Amino acid sequence: MATQTKPILYGYFRSSCSWRVRIAFALKGIEYDQVPVNLIQDGGQQHTKQFESVNPMKQVPAVKIDGITLCQSLAVIQYIDETRPGPRLLPADPKTRAQVRMISDLIASGIQPVQNLSVLQKKGSEKEQWAQHFINQGFQALEPILKQTAGKYCVGDEISMADTCLVPQVYNAERFKVDLEQFPTIKRLNQTLLEMEAFKVSHPSRQPDTPPELLA
Repeated sequence: MATQTKPILYGYFRSSCSWRVRIAFALKGIEYDQVPVNLIQDGGQQHTKQFESVNPMKQVPAVKIDGITLCQSLAVIQYIDETRPGPRLLPADPKTRAQVRMISDLIASGIQPVQNLSVLQKKGSEKEQWAQHFINQGFQALEPILKQTAGKYCVGDEISMADTCLVPQVYNAERFKVDLEQFPTIKRLNQTLLEMEAFKVSHPSRQPDTPPELLA
């Protein structure tokens, strides 16, 4: 189903949801164009009428691909996995695939949303403590699950959608000064994954809209 037109990713350099999609594109070897949406500048470019026409939820990422627009990171990743060659991000085995989806959803639905910029802006000076609390709570659940499922990567020894979710969430945890020493499996997996080229090129420090002071 691949076409000659490159997908277009509307994202923000530090958005963990956008980073998941960048990782998946890199793992699949998919070339794409980026349209930066600055979530802070001018009160947030996601609130413009122009972007609302792309994603009515006014969130990143949104991806235009194959004549459709998809606006949830896991939906994007699953779509490109089903339509593009390259390493499978969702395993063929139903039980293993369910584990990948469970871990991905735990992060994408259970941990990350309470650190969205729109949530943190409501917390004011308490935003760091708020983020720490919910990341710790989520990681306390994720750590024992990963102890059961992990091999070299989150689920066994094959890269998967779960890995695209884990690394951006650990990046957020480090931003909010979460002590990762209490989560040795999460820490080990993150270190392993960050050595992979797909995770390096998609890193927030290497994006077109990365501020100069944060460039790697």
